[in-house]
Amino acid sequence: MEFHPQPRGGEPRPWAFPAPERGELPNGLTVLRCHRPGQKVVAVEVNLVAPLEAEPRDLEGVAGIMARALSEGTDRHSAEEFAAELERCGATLDAHADHPGVRVSLEVPASRLTRALGLLADALRAPAFPEGEVERLVRNRLDEIPHELANPARRAAIALSKELFPADSRLSRPRQGAEETIRNIDAAAVRAFYAEHVRPSTATAVVVGDFTGVDLDKALAETLGDWKGAAAGPRPVPPITADDTGRVVVVDRPGAVQTQLLIGRIGPDRHDRVWPAQVLGTYCLGGTLTSRLDRVLREEKGYTYGVRAFAQVLRSSPGGTGASMLAINGSVATDVTGPALEDLWRVLRTLAEEGLTDAERDTAVQNLVGVAPLRYETAAAVAGTLADQVEQHLPDDYQAKLYARLAETGTVEATAAAVAAFPADRLVTVLVGDASQIADTVRDLGIGEVTVVTDQ
Repeated sequence: MEFHPQPRGGEPRPWAFPAPERGELPNGLTVLRCHRPGQKVVAVEVNLVAPLEAEPRDLEGVAGIMARALSEGTDRHSAEEFAAELERCGATLDAHADHPGVRVSLEVPASRLTRALGLLADALRAPAFPEGEVERLVRNRLDEIPHELANPARRAAIALSKELFPADSRLSRPRQGAEETIRNIDAAAVRAFYAEHVRPSTATAVVVGDFTGVDLDKALAETLGDWKGAAAGPRPVPPITADDTGRVVVVDRPGAVQTQLLIGRIGPDRHDRVWPAQVLGTYCLGGTLTSRLDRVLREEKGYTYGVRAFAQVLRSSPGGTGASMLAINGSVATDVTGPALEDLWRVLRTLAEEGLTDAERDTAVQNLVGVAPLRYETAAAVAGTLADQVEQHLPDDYQAKLYARLAETGTVEATAAAVAAFPADRLVTVLVGDASQIADTVRDLGIGEVTVVTDQ
């Protein structure tokens, strides 16, 4: 019998995060383009400087309604016609609002890019915001709120934001608005918010994909280049303050068989020089199934299906200041809530006393840096990261340099960053579960004053 020779791996090829080309259209729209041969589905991300903090207090949620309504008809197409045109292009168009602003996302085959860019331009240039469609979107949002409150993870996130940030901060309230403010939103309010904040001179479009055979300059000029709007100066960015005094809030869910855990505080954003070490240390603590928290709480004790630690940027400013949410989340059975928290705090204290191991650090670097080429195989992944950099006022080469910094970060530095990120005595803990079963047990742990709130 003759066997074919075993295939051998090829020579490893160097990889770096794609470098975009930056330009500007005559209307003031900033454009970042990135040619990615072979990526026949082009991704477009548009950042609109319409932050949640700009919403009127009694209309919170209007940015989200506006984002959803951008594709509900224009001066050229009704909502149904616009959806049909997108379908003919094989395109998807989505939009959402978050603290930094509104993000509009388009994906389309490269062969239909110009046509889809025309639809995107119409949505940004002249959205109709029909009263009937806005009313429908408001009703949809009102219908979502009870489901969000019924979801333990979402309920925990709402409670943590309310607990961490002062009452007058937009960060303390639901991102997509609460029932009492959503009910005030109508088409006139959406049009006013759009007119005040959406304009090409403050927007940025990121375009990533294979542009072979596409005259991208012409396509952009004929579509997004027709978008007109007055210039606007930079918006002031208020400072972010938070109270991370160690304490526990139990959101009572009588009869719950599980407890949702969300433990957090705020920390530096990606402008801070500690960020790469913090990324590495946080990954070692709870970034994957082999991290410390999972090894103890999942593998050794069997308390949970998984616990994760992460950092999520909340808001950044052009001056390089901002904040991120540092958090640990997961769920455990009600009857082991106390022991699980006790072991979690033991992991944090052991980390501070003994530090990470070189093996943990090496595994984290290999996972974070080594997997990067796979993570950015699609145009959408590259476009999303570039848009994040724009949104957070970072240089275009930030992500490329981050991987080099991660590889250079040592074990001691990663340990120090993780300990600073999750100090055992400065964490706000939210538990969504049966207070009658867990509150007294948690009080005995001594991790902070315990307050029970009734879920409405």
